[in-house]
Amino acid sequence: MTLGRGVVLPDGPVPDARDFAVRCESLGYDACWVGELWGRDAFVTLTAVAGAVDDLTLGTAIVNVFSRSPATLAAAASSLAAVAPAGVRLGVGPSTPTAVEGLHGRDYGRPVRRLHETAELVAALAGGSGRVDYDGETVSVADVPALDSDVPVYTAALGPAARRATGRVADGWLPHNVPFQNLAEAFETVAATAREAGRDPDSITVAPYVPAVVDDDPAVARDAIRDHLAYYVGSGEGYRRAVATVFPDAAERVAAAWADGDRDAARAAVTAEMVDALGVAGRPETARERFHEVASLGVVDHPIVVIPDGVDDATAERTVAALAP
Repeated sequence: MTLGRGVVLPDGPVPDARDFAVRCESLGYDACWVGELWGRDAFVTLTAVAGAVDDLTLGTAIVNVFSRSPATLAAAASSLAAVAPAGVRLGVGPSTPTAVEGLHGRDYGRPVRRLHETAELVAALAGGSGRVDYDGETVSVADVPALDSDVPVYTAALGPAARRATGRVADGWLPHNVPFQNLAEAFETVAATAREAGRDPDSITVAPYVPAVVDDDPAVARDAIRDHLAYYVGSGEGYRRAVATVFPDAAERVAAAWADGDRDAARAAVTAEMVDALGVAGRPETARERFHEVASLGVVDHPIVVIPDGVDDATAERTVAALAP
């Protein structure tokens, strides 16, 4: 199923997220997504949102595949689907060693295989019928009743191996920090694998994150995108490699500065070209035009506005209003 335009709810207290979702619905957005790292549970937040909106699709973007079992993910998504007004999309991803090992105390082993098997098993548990047996290399269940819910599973996949897993088992693809001009080429790996597996690539929804900041001062908006990119390129090797497909030298400089603990140098190493290729920033008219360009790419089905962490409430409100459908 192809959606319209979505937005990831900014981090913060659950009541604030609920109010922000109500505002996004009034602006014409079709879907609200919730990320999860620490401090706010994605499913609890989305359940609160579900009771306050009338016609929004709700999604996780993303929850990691290590901290919850596939059965727990399936049960949570199915429970949410029972109260969501317009359906649920379960976005899962491998996250990073820093989050999985440092926060959850889990071994970050075989992340792509874990992603593949979790997506496949969650789909069987949540959306299947009858009883499920699954004996994978990283996850398994024995004789578990399926929940017969409508819960499409999307994967946050960056590298080629993860994109191949997406093509084999996922309903949607959530790329983040893939330069916009490379989305079609990157999706071809998904599509080719889907065809090999006897699946229709057109059935896989492409829902890229679009980091976006709108401000009357373009420099302020661009600096916020620069902060966002420095954090991701510096803290996650998969993100660095994705950006390096177009900006190898700059991505390496950002990552090196971040690893040295020099956050200012990391942000300064994010070039103007990187900001333009990986985000939307500027005054309202400029940002709307650029967002439309990204949304109009032939490969894109569901662009998702992402407000960078650290952006104040007024700027977040201004951004979603300026980029509304």
